[in-house]
This record gives sequence, structure tokens and C-alpha cells, in this order.
Amino acid sequence: MQKILVANRGEIALRILRTIRKMGIRSVAVFSEADRNSPHVLYADEAVCLGPAPSNQSYLNGDKIISLAKQLGVDGIHPGYGFLSENAVFAQSVEDAGINFIGPSPAAMHIMGNKLAAKDCVKKYNIPMVPGINNAIEDIGLAKKTAGEIGYPILIKASAGGGGKGMRVVEKEEDFEEQMQRASSEASSAFGDGAVFIEKYVSAPRHIEIQILADKSGNTIHLFERECSIQRRHQKVVEESPSSVLTPELRKEMGAAAVMVAKSCNYFSTGTVEFLLDESLHFYFLEMNTRLQVEHPVTEMITGIDLVEEQIKIARGELLRFTQDDLTINGHSLELRVYAEDPLNNFLPSIGTLTKYIKPAGEGIRVDDGYEEGMTIPIYYDPMIAKLVTHGKNRAEAIQKMKEAISAYKIEGVATTLPFGSFVFNHPAFLSGKFDTHFVKKFYTAEKIKDQQQANANAAAIVAVRYWMELQKITRPVENKSTGWKRRQA
Repeated sequence: MQKILVANRGEIALRILRTIRKMGIRSVAVFSEADRNSPHVLYADEAVCLGPAPSNQSYLNGDKIISLAKQLGVDGIHPGYGFLSENAVFAQSVEDAGINFIGPSPAAMHIMGNKLAAKDCVKKYNIPMVPGINNAIEDIGLAKKTAGEIGYPILIKASAGGGGKGMRVVEKEEDFEEQMQRASSEASSAFGDGAVFIEKYVSAPRHIEIQILADKSGNTIHLFERECSIQRRHQKVVEESPSSVLTPELRKEMGAAAVMVAKSCNYFSTGTVEFLLDESLHFYFLEMNTRLQVEHPVTEMITGIDLVEEQIKIARGELLRFTQDDLTINGHSLELRVYAEDPLNNFLPSIGTLTKYIKPAGEGIRVDDGYEEGMTIPIYYDPMIAKLVTHGKNRAEAIQKMKEAISAYKIEGVATTLPFGSFVFNHPAFLSGKFDTHFVKKFYTAEKIKDQQQANANAAAIVAVRYWMELQKITRPVENKSTGWKRRQA
């Protein structure tokens, strides 16, 4: 590949472009009118405007992206994550245009993009799955009977869903039909597919995902796990690797299961197999994400492997250059997603201009971002500003570096999730490793952050007063009795 187009924006576009440049490949950035002056646009060798700000007129306009790629002599298209990254129709159109899609095959994307199809694909490999109905609900009476057999609470989920949309927890039978209709309606609105299914609701799960890597010759390995249990509205905010609860034996077992999931659909490229882990450390297959994950940096930090570079090499037909036995976990890594959201107001988006933007730096600190001071957070897209990542020789060191990095990260003009991150990394449940996906529900309130901010303000005021008093001692007038003159000490 001599030239790659990155069909994305913001921090992930810039992150991919850096690897492309490192590999000596020319790059093309695309952008909407709202992103005309974004760093990823300025970094690329070439940049082309797709159209107006709304996604459906820019970053989701697959036909225009392919047309531009052909005009510019592009060999490969990297979709990043979000937008068109898991669109099998787009991937097929890219391949039909004679351009490499830097990701899995359209067939694998189609299978794993539908939760029911994915469950059906992997079930013959005896991979553990949550008890339930693994096909779309057509007979409500049968569904209610099954729900009674597996026991409430149960979870109604959209077949084509993600990000918590089309998902409802049902505590008792009399609520079943109403919640099913709501889930189906939401799924239809969000994904154009109202199919839903049910499964047992795991009451206190941990969200563990396994990073896999596979070439086009069937060589498949896993790059260990990521713990993604700190979430708000079913969406991840904090990730880490390795998990604090996996034993070496369980890690090996889950890794092997993830590899089998990938092999079940002849998968190649990077991918992530997601599992639920219950209180007894039993794991259940959840889904597979057929793209680069937002949280991929923590895996890169503990393995030393550039996952984007591997994606590109696989796309051009190269074999994996290492085996499972070559891989080891080096230290510990954490990631905080820094969103333009207000944790004091139910994490609602906070749109505005970055009047101050100073990033932390230092050994073991990584910031993947796509903004600079003076830029405005657009209302049209995901409000992520950056991913703040730290790495240490152990979990305690990685946490300490994260605390220091959060303190050094200065963002003004919009509310961010930095205070929430500080809350998490100082909380006893997180520090002990004894937490699950209900961390926010169990422990977090906006008042706790307000109390902490007030305590920090009080402490800062006390320090300022003490400093002023010490300064007064140094600079107070000293009377010279012999002359009557007064002088100040140096």
C-alpha cells in the first residue's frame, strides 16, 4: 500500500495517521466543514472536504469517500471506529472498488454485527453463553415462559444493538411485554432493526474483553484482556489491562475462547471478543466488535505492539510476525476517556470552546487527542476530547501516574469527565479491584464530586494563606534604631 485514506475524524484519525507516517506510507484525511482546521486534517499529506457537518452528509457518506479514494489513487481505507467501521456494506463496496478495506472481511462483519447471528456462529464451539433465547422473539407467550424458567431478572437486548440502546432489564413478569415493546421500538429507531432477544440478567457482572489479532492465513492470537467495567449509560469510561481479578488459568481459558470465536467466522485483522464475568468468575460470550476499539492503547502499552500497524500489514497480506508464546504482559495500563460531558449534570454533553487546553506529559503518560486550545467541540459528533493513558510497572504505579496526569490536565471552556476520573481512581472499590459494571450506580453521585472539589478548594485556600503569612515574615519592615531608617530584608 502506497497511500491510505482515513475515513474518520478527531483523535482516532490522528492516531492512525501517525502510524501511517511511521510506516512511510502517504496519507489522505477527510473532513467535514466543522472539522476544517482539526489537527488530523493538518497532519495528513492530503486532505479533502466531504461536505457539511452532519455525519450523514460527511463521515457516513460512504459512496463519496470511495469516489474520492479512487480519484486520489488510494490503495487502502482505514475506517477507525464508529461511523462506517462496522458497516459490512461499506466494506464490500470498498473491496469492489479495488481498494483494501483495513479491517475484517465483510462476511465476518455481517455475522458478528448481529448478536443473534454471532451466538449461532460460535455455539458449536462450546463457548459459554448466558442462558436465554438465542433468536429473535416472535412468540411473546413462549418468551415469557422461557423468562420464567431462567428466572427474573432478565435482560431484553436488541439483536443489532450496541451502546446500551434497545436494552431493558425486566424485574418481574408483569413488566415483560411493555419493556419488550420499548426495547424493540428503540432498537428500530437506532439501528433500523427492531429484533430483540432475551437472556438471564447477570446481576453483578464485570465486563472483560479479549483483544485478538489474526492474519489472512488463519494464524490467530490474543493479546490478553481489558477490564471495561467502569461505565455510564452502558458505555465505557475507564479501561485497564490486565484485569485485577483474572488468574493466569482463567486468562488462558478466556483467551482461547476468544480465538475460537474469531476462527468461527474466519476472522482476520484486529477484533475484540467481549465477555461477562460473574461473581463466581464464570464467563459468558457477549459479542464481538469487528474493528479497532477505543481502548486499544492499554493493550499497546502492556504488549508494545502497534495494533494499527498490524492491521495495515494484515490488510496487505502479511503473516503475523509473532506467536502466542512470544507475548507477555509488561506492567499495567489504565485509560480514562476524557469526554466533553458534565459529570455534575448526569454526564450530559458540554459543548463549547476550549479556552485553555494543556496536556499532561511525562514517562508512562500518553494522550491520544484531536483538539487544540481555541478549538470548539462540535455538537454533531461524539463528545470525546481525548484518551488519557498511563503505564506503570504495576497497578498501583499506573493509578498514581493517572492521578497526577489528571491533576496536570488543564481544560477550561467545557465541562469534562476529568473530575469523574479522579473520583474513580481515588475510590476504595476501584483501588481494591472489587467493583463491577454497577460502580456508578453503587458509588457515584454528583454531590460527592462537589464535596471533593470544595475540599480541594479549601485545602488550596489554606495553603495560599500559609504561603502569604510566610511571605509576610520575610518581607516585613525592619527598623534600624541607630538611624531611624527602615529597610526591607533581602
